[in-house]
Amino acid sequence: MTIKHFDCLFVGSVDMDDVGYAGTRINDRRYSAEALARVYDKGEQIAKTMDANGFDTLWLAEHHFQPEGYECIPNNLMFALHLSHLTERLTYGCGFNITPTWHPLRLAEDYALADILSRGRIRFGVGRGYHTREIEVLGSPLRDQEANRDLFEEQVEVIMKALKNESFSHRGEHYTIPPDDVPYRGYTLEEISLVPRPQFRPFECWQPIQSATPRGLDFMVKHEMLGMMGGGSAVTGPTRRMVEAWQEAHERAGIETELGERLCIGLGVYMADSLDEAKARIRLHFEENVKMFAPLRLVPALSDQQMIDIDDPAVAPTVKLPTIDSATRSRGFVCGNADDVISSLKETEAEYPGLERIQITYAVGQHTDDTLEQLERFGREVIPAFGG
Repeated sequence: MTIKHFDCLFVGSVDMDDVGYAGTRINDRRYSAEALARVYDKGEQIAKTMDANGFDTLWLAEHHFQPEGYECIPNNLMFALHLSHLTERLTYGCGFNITPTWHPLRLAEDYALADILSRGRIRFGVGRGYHTREIEVLGSPLRDQEANRDLFEEQVEVIMKALKNESFSHRGEHYTIPPDDVPYRGYTLEEISLVPRPQFRPFECWQPIQSATPRGLDFMVKHEMLGMMGGGSAVTGPTRRMVEAWQEAHERAGIETELGERLCIGLGVYMADSLDEAKARIRLHFEENVKMFAPLRLVPALSDQQMIDIDDPAVAPTVKLPTIDSATRSRGFVCGNADDVISSLKETEAEYPGLERIQITYAVGQHTDDTLEQLERFGREVIPAFGG
């Protein structure tokens, strides 16, 4: 196999200035309602540019209650359906529907309707979430990680039953569907049917892989889910050990896969005429990306003291924190001209022969014009090298 599909992730961030470790503190950022709403116009421009330049899928991230302007898309399905009507061929991925903020049947219904109205151009995905402000406020646990996972796994069970069966019932710790002894038009409910169910795209479900625990991977394989590694909050790319753990989970289920198969790997990418120019241009936005995700414990290499230091603009530039230089060395971020980027991607392709899909990620707050220029350049100079 070879890399066949190139995607992009848009988490819904506003255009930001005064970024980087010495820039405005995360919690001090505030934007007007008008400025926050401009992310949807930004998303439209990104979708149209991708559609015209050979990309396969635009992934969107669901988040809530962020006046700081980092992740401002509360409903992936609604936005994806809108974008599908503005473009010709691009597909849209839910990366991811934060399942603990939903009733699982409402999420399944909304996806099925979006599948029909978009004529099959939306990819389904689920995630457990990582912002206490959104998960706990909307009534589900996150601080208690075991409770969060237990709820999430049962929600996925319900979603899978609803989308894959003509009718179904469910009895679990959190949901009894239908409830016991409910009368309806002369009979007692024993099963229900999801109406509508997906009609256009063969059902697939994506989930992010971060810790790659056997429990989490086995659950994904049991439900025939597809995995997303790296990109977004990741400062480094996925390790080979994580990819091997994914393959081993399939082996435990009696499924033979090539290394990297059934995965999408996310990488930060920034192109310029040289490696040094690319790193210089993206350096501060890369730092802003780390600064935003670190307090959410999504940069696991940082110590407690580094977590404190990164929040102080006077201290952060003087201490050891992740840099664009270290990220390019670990291949979690790819910088340089077309030859540099193609060479790095070819190395990834050779290392993971089952890998068919790459997702490129742009840093939070990166300006719209810069993002569009980067997409056009990647589509023109890199995708054709892989047969796109």
